[in-house]
Amino acid sequence: MNSTVGKGKTKTALVLAFAATLASAPLVSSVNTASAAASGYKIIEQSIEVNGKTVALPAINTDSTTYVAIRSLNNEIGLNTRWDKASNTVTVTGRDRELVLNLGDGSATLNDQRIYGLPSILQSNTTYVPFRFLLERMGYGVSYDPATKAIGVQAIQENALKIATETIREEGTRRSISVNYPLISGMANEDVQKKINDTLKTDAELNTELARQSLEVALDDEVGTYDVSFDGTYTITYNEQDKLSLYVNYYIYTGGAHGSTARVTYTFDLKTGKQLTLADAAGGNEKYVSIINDHIQSQLKARGIGLLNPFKTIEPDRDFFLKHNGIVVFFTEYEYTPYAAGMPEFEVPFSAFE
Repeated sequence: MNSTVGKGKTKTALVLAFAATLASAPLVSSVNTASAAASGYKIIEQSIEVNGKTVALPAINTDSTTYVAIRSLNNEIGLNTRWDKASNTVTVTGRDRELVLNLGDGSATLNDQRIYGLPSILQSNTTYVPFRFLLERMGYGVSYDPATKAIGVQAIQENALKIATETIREEGTRRSISVNYPLISGMANEDVQKKINDTLKTDAELNTELARQSLEVALDDEVGTYDVSFDGTYTITYNEQDKLSLYVNYYIYTGGAHGSTARVTYTFDLKTGKQLTLADAAGGNEKYVSIINDHIQSQLKARGIGLLNPFKTIEPDRDFFLKHNGIVVFFTEYEYTPYAAGMPEFEVPFSAFE
């Protein structure tokens, strides 16, 4: 969970307070593309509606995830794809974004920031990428109809602004820090732009300082020879309708089997620079808490998510972020689910609050 010091003030990651007692694994589990290819996945023709036109694309369905042949998909939606044999990477460009997929180690970078998610699958000299992972990060909305199993894709009409990456980076003896945060430019109202940028920068610096202290304590107390680290990675989840929503995942490792991750969320009104509450995002619907609870309970059952303790209700000021089709709330690590479950997300469509 996050800690908010005063309304609209600095957000810090509570994970830093107990991180020294936890231990490190990647933020999301990684699968080497070579071993994935060796399993010989079944290739199907996936029907996808792209801006109103239905096309059939080569795809793989595995582990409840749809992977699509990246070149075939990009040809349909207008993105550019380039493969570099020397570096064994695939680069996707378009919509002011550059996504680089490393087929060797399964890593990915978006606009020079490393991002985390399921790796690509390489089979029969064709690269298959997680469908939703790719499109949502390249500025497309994805819909799915469970009844017909139809997948829809639409280019999102985004706000007219640019987003660059700023980095706080430190290297020391057996200690490293790398925290990314977004820098907004191109807004008509420079005062609002500065207000948003100051908030993001201040929070990143404060979380880094808290982490720095935790890392030093861990090094002073340690009896092993492990390296300690702190990383921050941001994800823009919504950039529409004069609103900007994103989260920053802070991951700290101070020794042991795995580290821990805390998520700090932001949803800005781009007209004022104000951070919206969950009640604001729900459009003033007085029953928003019960509406979200019902959707979480339904999704828990449908997805077969096992809980460490029963879920009853969210807090009225629960952390959230926006996506193209709705509001997303999530469980923090160990809150209701085991570490391996990560931070399960539950999307509630905007229409549920109408």
